[in-house]
Amino acid sequence: MTVEREDLVEQVRAHYAAKATTCCGPSDVTVFGVARYADVNPDEVPGQALLASLGCGNPTAVAALGPGDRVLDLGCGAGLDVILSARRVGTTGKVYGLDFLDEMLSRARENVALAGVHNVELLKGTIEAIPLPSDSVDVAISNCVINLSVDKQEVFRELFRVLRAGGRLGVSDVVADDRLSPAERARRGGHADCIAGALSFTEYREGLLQAGFVEPTIEATHPVADGMHGAIVRAVKPAGCCG
Repeated sequence: MTVEREDLVEQVRAHYAAKATTCCGPSDVTVFGVARYADVNPDEVPGQALLASLGCGNPTAVAALGPGDRVLDLGCGAGLDVILSARRVGTTGKVYGLDFLDEMLSRARENVALAGVHNVELLKGTIEAIPLPSDSVDVAISNCVINLSVDKQEVFRELFRVLRAGGRLGVSDVVADDRLSPAERARRGGHADCIAGALSFTEYREGLLQAGFVEPTIEATHPVADGMHGAIVRAVKPAGCCG
């Protein structure tokens, strides 16, 4: 890993470790965080998990989870989407929450316990090297996390690997207009702020196709900066395909 990439990883680590220990949500809650969960019943999750949300959408709604699904949440943070997913997949399903920060995993454990869901396993690791076997989950979700990676193509390859044949990807992320160069994206916000590291619509779509996914769709949902959008990203691992 280059020095520049190591610096970006450290920026992300420090930024989100601080968020975890101070229990602070995003500064602009109309763009990120709890506002994206307007349709969620507050009784479903502990209040501290809802208020700690740092995402740009609600991937549990995007992915249309059902009973029995095995779900992976990339960058699970304080555990909001893990808890919502666990309730939707029921006792016959299972949810894996993955995060690389001990601080976030500690918060997630607290919130999972408060929520009283038992079909959850929290894992420490990076989204570029998912600690799960190939072909092991039905659905992969993520909430404004893939844009933080310094190797997004490796993330796409890992997602493709762990999904079962016919498995689906449903994530919320920040995506840039194709007209914006990486430098122009960086002028709109920092890497740890989910702005500078965002892919363009075309880059995102081509990255998913290169990893082997089919039927990729990217739907902008709300603006987060000039030419930058919160978006719903969906794709499918082909039936009959192996990891």
